[in-house]
Amino acid sequence: MTSAGSIEGLGRVVVVIPTYNEAENLAWIVGRLRRAQPDVDVLVVDDDSPDGTGRLADELAAGDPAVQVLHRTAKGGLGAAYLHGFAHALEAGYDVVGEMDADGSHQPEQLDRLLEALRDADLVIGSRWVPGGSVVNWPRSRELLSRGGNLYVRVLLGVGVRDATAGYRLFRRATLEKIDLASVRSTGYVFQTDLVARTLAAGLTVREVPIEFVERIRGDSKMSGAVAAESLRRITVWGARERVAQVRRAVRRRA
Repeated sequence: MTSAGSIEGLGRVVVVIPTYNEAENLAWIVGRLRRAQPDVDVLVVDDDSPDGTGRLADELAAGDPAVQVLHRTAKGGLGAAYLHGFAHALEAGYDVVGEMDADGSHQPEQLDRLLEALRDADLVIGSRWVPGGSVVNWPRSRELLSRGGNLYVRVLLGVGVRDATAGYRLFRRATLEKIDLASVRSTGYVFQTDLVARTLAAGLTVREVPIEFVERIRGDSKMSGAVAAESLRRITVWGARERVAQVRRAVRRRA
């Protein structure tokens, strides 16, 4: 993948954008990202979108050497798409690998906040729920669901991150190499929480910076009640396992 350049102190940076039926948004969000951060490359990972998103991504790549596309043969979930993109980025030698939604909810114009914070962190999250963070065009019910879900994650998994479910983030290469991506089995939205927990368990530094999250104005959201319920179920299982592990460690220390 041809790099548009590198960022001083961080090296080569690529942002992975997973897509499924985002033909209305893709050129818009990629254009904004390239204008906001000309030295950051873009990797679109398309899950065989029937609306032609993959073809549009190829057209963008043909006109810009800093844009590349990976085509997957089926809709395999957000986590699976990111894992595919991460593997490609690491193989290509990138120093920093980012995540960004294709629908415009993550504003490329705020990526500089994450890049600056990564200078003394291993993972940076663009957070809705730290002071200064906000959401736009969300009903109160959805805000309560997100805040409640993140509170559940903090209590059950014992992590201090306030927005562990957020999908606007930057990883150092060394972070992705240390958290054993080959063993990640979460493919849906719970993938985001999984990687936060793994990063903290590895003794690495996670920082949150405030962002303004803007609800999509075009296309259909991939989040549903069933997806949220599955995420909470997986987190509950992880939390129960962690509590059992904590008890066992405590017993061994006393013995």
